[in-house]
Amino acid sequence: MKGYLIMIFACLILLTGCKEQIQEDNSSDDISTIIQETDSQNDEVQHSTIDIPPSDMDTIEIKEKIFISQTNDIYINSEDYLGKIIKYEGIFTSIYYDVNDTNYNFVIRYGPGCCGYDDNAGFEVVWSGEYPDENDWVEAIGVLEEYEQDGEVYLRLNLSSLTVLDTRGEEYVYQ
Repeated sequence: MKGYLIMIFACLILLTGCKEQIQEDNSSDDISTIIQETDSQNDEVQHSTIDIPPSDMDTIEIKEKIFISQTNDIYINSEDYLGKIIKYEGIFTSIYYDVNDTNYNFVIRYGPGCCGYDDNAGFEVVWSGEYPDENDWVEAIGVLEEYEQDGEVYLRLNLSSLTVLDTRGEEYVYQ
């Protein structure tokens, strides 16, 4: 009787092993079939092009609650963000630099510091349209780019949209 049970148990193991082998063989056939079908589909797709306009999914929106963290991440990992669309709200401000007789424009928020507004978070912006008034609350949308001036590399947003908003967000951000 004991020998009979061992023989039944061995048969069950063998049958289970064969079943798994059959499933593996079928799965490899399926994969090769899928690859062949995909290759033939790719041949058809390679001959046509589709222009897909940028969508909101392609835009990186800097949120109010983690404004400093997001802007710091962009500065620290700028190579990951160059050429991408960035959208955020903030205070428009300009600084005149008399050394090179140039006005630099920014959209910023006030960050933590000893005096409340001595540490700003945001980006320099360039815009082909008319700039808003100093201290206006704006929504800025543009592509992150870098430029070199006097041997230094800087980041800025080349804006596609600069809109003055009636409702102001949080001017002071802490995260």
